[in-house]
Amino acid sequence: MSTPNSSHLVAQWFSENRNWLHARLAGWLNCRHAADDIVSETFLRVLSMPDPDQVREPRALLTTVARRLAQESWRRRDLERAYLHVLQGMPEQVQPSPEDAQILLQTLLRIDQLLDTLPGQGKAAFIHSQIGGLTYAQIAGRLGISLSRVQQYMTEAFKLCYGALAE
Repeated sequence: MSTPNSSHLVAQWFSENRNWLHARLAGWLNCRHAADDIVSETFLRVLSMPDPDQVREPRALLTTVARRLAQESWRRRDLERAYLHVLQGMPEQVQPSPEDAQILLQTLLRIDQLLDTLPGQGKAAFIHSQIGGLTYAQIAGRLGISLSRVQQYMTEAFKLCYGALAE
């Protein structure tokens, strides 16, 4: 976590770079409101860094953090759209209530975040298994990896999911 000294430094970066970063983001996103949100979140993330005092190029750091946040936002939006599309295709009698639908969406977003900590093939293995219904052998063939590696990926993914449930 940042120290009082680094908090002062991040506050200085905010006053010097907020408008610059906002202009860049508004251009990338074509939305000033989304840019506002990402600028705020960017500085919160930088403030929570262990040692921002060591950063030599604050604008490079701010740009990197902001781009990652924008990508996370796009991925969340895409996941939400896909989820809503699936819900629309369901018969009305089996559709979840609005509250349950929101809980399910938040769960999907959390699982997506958890799986991002896995290597790309680990995430793919989990999705092929849990959503695609493929066997471990089919996944191994599709990904070009060994069956034991698929088992390792699945073990890692399930540990992440169970850990999240325990929280």
